[in-house]
Amino acid sequence: MSAPNITDTLPYLTRSLPGTGGRIKVVPEDFIVDELPLYEASGKGTHTYFQIEKRGIPTPAAVSRIARAMGVRPQEIGLAGLKDAHAISRQYLSLEHADERKIAAYSDPQIRVLWVGRHRNKLKPGHLSANRFTIRLRDVGSAELERGQAILATLTARGVPNYFGEQRFGKRGDTAELGRALLSGDLDEFLQVFLGRPRPDDPPDCRAARDAFEVDALDRAMKRWPRHYSNERRALAAYRKGRKAAKAVGAIDKRMRRLYVSAFQSAIFNAVLARRIDTIDRLLPGDLAKKTDTGGVFPVEDPATEQPRCEHWQISPTGPLPGQRERLASSEAGEIERSALETLGVTCEDFDRAGSLKVRGTRRPLRWRPEQAAMSAGLDAHGEYMELSFAGPPGCYATVAVEEITKTRRPYIAE
Repeated sequence: MSAPNITDTLPYLTRSLPGTGGRIKVVPEDFIVDELPLYEASGKGTHTYFQIEKRGIPTPAAVSRIARAMGVRPQEIGLAGLKDAHAISRQYLSLEHADERKIAAYSDPQIRVLWVGRHRNKLKPGHLSANRFTIRLRDVGSAELERGQAILATLTARGVPNYFGEQRFGKRGDTAELGRALLSGDLDEFLQVFLGRPRPDDPPDCRAARDAFEVDALDRAMKRWPRHYSNERRALAAYRKGRKAAKAVGAIDKRMRRLYVSAFQSAIFNAVLARRIDTIDRLLPGDLAKKTDTGGVFPVEDPATEQPRCEHWQISPTGPLPGQRERLASSEAGEIERSALETLGVTCEDFDRAGSLKVRGTRRPLRWRPEQAAMSAGLDAHGEYMELSFAGPPGCYATVAVEEITKTRRPYIAE
């Protein structure tokens, strides 16, 4: 199985409107993200809050650098969310019992500290109200602006499809495939994907290791895997001893294995959303709807009665991230969800039988609303551009909105 949610087959909501084309992330300034905090720091407490601006590196790398400078483990630094490497991102971090002056003075070529304060608790994932995006599309300009604004108007009115973007599925796009193999107990298939199946765009050293595994040259594969691919090396070392797939899979960090299962959850959600693309703003019989203000989920008993609330963005239909004790919708909405699971060869019960790899299930809205959305055209040293700006809720993928406008999946430069 190839992950169904990172192919070009995911349907656009605005497919009847012509796209603008264009590319993003030509330079870091083309993609700017600002975290909007869930609450203001009180000025009191044992936790030092600080805002950083990072350029061209992923959040974990920034956290590791700061932790090293502060003499703490990366896990001691709290954060509200992960931000793209190929961007300029301004986000908040926290560290308990920290020297404020030392944090304020920290900087390197890719990170600078913008603000320092204090609060009572550690920052945790989800402690933000929204992300504000400012995105420049290159190779397009004023001639395409009207088309872009028409698409943005539809997205603002109906919502952006809440697909998980390709970033969710790893550089090779295979984490959902790995999760499906784990969930189904097909450990031989898991190892083939994890250690073999070379692709033209694999880094040369990794491709050499995968090539060797494909022809059962395990010693050569071990020599080829770079040292920092620790999970691949541990799995291969265990497999060499007795060629037991279970031993090899067991050598992989459990957190990574759970991540693969959760990536497969995301693939299932995308498959359901693809089937619901024309009804992301319309309630169906049996839907489970989510309240915008509280996040509560409730069964829709009368779609016609509840539809005005949906049109006013008070509620939205949801799709499943199947997992422990999470139920599917019923009636017409439930049939769509069961059809998606059947196509992918799994059931909700498979998640209940996942043993130590059990992941929590939840419901995710089929759409999100771009707030304060605007689009303009301009000219700078790099040429003409269109600039798109909006705020989106935590967990949404801004690139999905960009793809609706450009009608190009993955409108990125080579990274």
